[in-house]
Amino acid sequence: MKRVLLFASTTGYQVRVFAEAARRMGLDLVLATDRCHVLEDPWGDNAVAVRFEDPLSAVDALAARGPFAGVVAVGDRPAFVAAQIAEQLGLRFSPSNALRAANHKFLAREHFKAAGLPTPRYWLNSPPDAYPCVLKPLGLSGSRGVIRANNESEFAEAFARIQKLVEHEEDRSIQVEDFIPGREFALEGVVTDGRLQMLALFDKPDPLDGPFFEETIYLTPSREPRDVQRAIFDTTQRAVNALGFMNGPVHAEMRVNAAGVWMLEAAARPIGGLCSRVLQFEGGATLEEVILRHALGEDVSQFHLASGAHGVMMIPIPRAGVYLGVDGAESTEAEVIITAKEGQTLVPLPEGASYLGFIFARGASPDLVDRALRLAYSRLNFKIAVALPVVR
Repeated sequence: MKRVLLFASTTGYQVRVFAEAARRMGLDLVLATDRCHVLEDPWGDNAVAVRFEDPLSAVDALAARGPFAGVVAVGDRPAFVAAQIAEQLGLRFSPSNALRAANHKFLAREHFKAAGLPTPRYWLNSPPDAYPCVLKPLGLSGSRGVIRANNESEFAEAFARIQKLVEHEEDRSIQVEDFIPGREFALEGVVTDGRLQMLALFDKPDPLDGPFFEETIYLTPSREPRDVQRAIFDTTQRAVNALGFMNGPVHAEMRVNAAGVWMLEAAARPIGGLCSRVLQFEGGATLEEVILRHALGEDVSQFHLASGAHGVMMIPIPRAGVYLGVDGAESTEAEVIITAKEGQTLVPLPEGASYLGFIFARGASPDLVDRALRLAYSRLNFKIAVALPVVR
């Protein structure tokens, strides 16, 4: 039985889906996480405890669970750890220096600029020459802490807000960039020996102009003309080469305007959270199965999305408070999965880093799927109580 090493910081949904895919494929999946190394198997999953701040200290323990036929990772930091371990164990992956650059907003911009990609002006910990601009904390991922400022007073307010948010982070630097107008997209793919294979191109139909950048709807296949789709693919390939990715999954995000395709990020990991379930491939394969087969060195060029259109909506947190429940989740044909738990304290962006749940829909065309997602969302009535301050 072939054995695959999976790095993850939690044992959440993506880990379970990878485990299910591995079982269907007859693989032995070994989990490596940054849980406490003192407790012996607290979750009963026989995982290897790895200190992500010092992953090489776990090389012997990991090697003892091998040999491995491949390695995969869920999340930005686990992917960086996986790259370091892959180098030690001789496994196919991307180089650790490529992951280091991809996970660092400033270094990524430096690589994109050096490769001649369209790049906004950017600064560290200082105001821009002109407005509008976008502030991004280097120590956080996704859209957390990302704020648009249209003038000096908004910049000062946003800078102070982010400083408070990252005061306990190891890297408290704040990157400032010119705001990039345009339509936003996401590309899901795999890289084999530096060559990009696109698995899906998502439209993000809602405008993402700030002040915060909470993502909502992803639709595939893209409704853009073929020349725009080709430009997105070509630019992503150049970004992959600029960073130095060699083997593994890629999730890239970009904006498109009259000046071309502007890379926002390229990450050596699959799409996060429950979003991967939006992708269904011909024959019933999941994204996780495609990634596992690719990690084993198999040719995955035969995998294509199932016919029709596919869409997911990440349900935003409308306001801070305590989640009490939701009505209307059963009154729609779309699939609604609520991940918030009753009694959970909700924190919206830019401080927050989660969603209330996800809505999935499929149909004959992206337009129909778009409407189905919005209709389902309109029928949801979330009950959120005001969180009272703690009296000490």
